[in-house]
Amino acid sequence: MKLQFEKIEPEAGSSFRVIHTTEPETCRVYWHYHPEYEIVFIPFGDGQRRVGTNVSRYDEGELIFIGPNLPHLNFSYGKEGQFEEIVVQMRDDFLGEPFLHKPELTSVRRLFERAHRGLTFGNETKKLVGPWLAQLPDQPPFERLLTLLRVLQQLADAPDGQPLHADGIRFDLNPKEQERINQVCQYVETHYAQPMDVRNVADLANLTVPAFCRYFKRITQLTFTDFVNEYRVNQARRLLQSSRTVADVGFAVGFNNLSHFNKTFRAVTGQTPSAYRKALVG
Repeated sequence: MKLQFEKIEPEAGSSFRVIHTTEPETCRVYWHYHPEYEIVFIPFGDGQRRVGTNVSRYDEGELIFIGPNLPHLNFSYGKEGQFEEIVVQMRDDFLGEPFLHKPELTSVRRLFERAHRGLTFGNETKKLVGPWLAQLPDQPPFERLLTLLRVLQQLADAPDGQPLHADGIRFDLNPKEQERINQVCQYVETHYAQPMDVRNVADLANLTVPAFCRYFKRITQLTFTDFVNEYRVNQARRLLQSSRTVADVGFAVGFNNLSHFNKTFRAVTGQTPSAYRKALVG
């Protein structure tokens, strides 16, 4: 997928844009960026999440706040059947230049700063904020604005917001570099369950191995090995919700022995795979 710029215009009579879709979109741009902030609420279902350098999955719906010019994948990508999504898009000055500098909005200003990394929120915040977001499409302009401010304040105070683009480094939107990093990400998505030879990836990027390693670290602030391991762990999280054994899950996502899987999973999540599975069932 080629990184695309998406031009966004506010709705007539509004300083921001609200989109409500009830089926997967097949015509909209996919791997894209835009200068607007974006709140995405998906009430149900699971799917692929790709925000900046993070590649993972969402389950039981999604609530996410994405900062400006942070590349992300369309959340209905690859989806079929029942799907619903509410999207809010706005500039940081959508209520004027001094808006975020009002003392009453200190926590909201910090939220906007954190959104440069992409923030996903847990079930408690989804349950609280979701109904408000669901009201937006049918509200008149003034009530819609009040609801959005209420949503932003709640997201600012939410204790379960987790960054996705973990290094906090903004992407360099040079088209040539974006195409290169996109090819690398797609290669990992396709081959993560197999032994990963960095020479193949370097060839794909038309770089020598040392040059590729320097380039990848500069762009993502991660080594290529760490990036691959993080992706494998994210896939393992999904598989651990099935009845497959921990060892089987580890082998399925590309780890060649159980000890390495346990060690890497704990380094990424803070838990062993067994502890993570136990927490899922309460």
